[in-house]
Amino acid sequence: MADKKEVLRLMDLAYQARQNLCKMCCSYSGNVHMGGDMSMMEVLTTLFHHTMNVSPELQGDPERDRFILSKGHGAVCMYIVMALKGFFDYDEICSTYGEVGSKFGQHPCKTRLPMLDVSTGSLGHGLPIGVGLAASAKQKGQKHRVFVMMGDGETCEGSVWEAAMAGRALHLGNLVGIVDRNRQLMTSFSEDSILLEPYADKWRAFGWNVIEVEDGNDMKQVVEALDSIPDSSSDIPTVIISNTVKGKGVSFMEKQIKWHCGSLTKDDLQTALSDLEAAYEKQRKEL
Repeated sequence: MADKKEVLRLMDLAYQARQNLCKMCCSYSGNVHMGGDMSMMEVLTTLFHHTMNVSPELQGDPERDRFILSKGHGAVCMYIVMALKGFFDYDEICSTYGEVGSKFGQHPCKTRLPMLDVSTGSLGHGLPIGVGLAASAKQKGQKHRVFVMMGDGETCEGSVWEAAMAGRALHLGNLVGIVDRNRQLMTSFSEDSILLEPYADKWRAFGWNVIEVEDGNDMKQVVEALDSIPDSSSDIPTVIISNTVKGKGVSFMEKQIKWHCGSLTKDDLQTALSDLEAAYEKQRKEL
């Protein structure tokens, strides 16, 4: 059972991160991948502020956990969540995001941000890299975990399933895949383009331990799911399937294909912030 005070703390952080994301989107002259950023907010917040052994001070520690944002277009969400942990300065993200030479590109770049483990952008690459990192750690007798955050759309890629097969064959219990199952792609709903269901059964067929989160935007459920990951000494990799809503928390974004990415006007921002406040208050009352 998740500790209520901890769940509330993480809810507060996710709410602040959503507000910061909307404000940054309004100040940025281009488009931001808001839909998928909003859908994975609870999971990312819990990972960086509760589950993973990471902090700015642990950057050079070989035993810190590793994280790969395979859905690299969600980079700004990761930057903002990490800023709340002390990795970055939020104002610098807002003032330089997407500019030539900025540390904060539209996809993560480890040459610009050495505290990142992998540069990502091309979909389907994160899990194969994660398999390599986890296999190396196991060979060295290291106890940390490797977490890989994927979008469900990218699991159409064959490289993901090759990696899933290899991860089980290599007995990588230190490998944790997380799927942001928001059921939307860039231009369509996932099940209209390629049938992924029965989704969890596919991972089970590859021999993975499967943890399903009925509502991946419910912080209590997310915390309980991440707390239930087996120890890294296990010999079976784990995948968490987090069922989420794209654009979660903002009325005009939720489940809207056009909000795969977009830009907020000042009026949009006020509506979004009002929506987020109402949703946040409702969640706290229901907890």
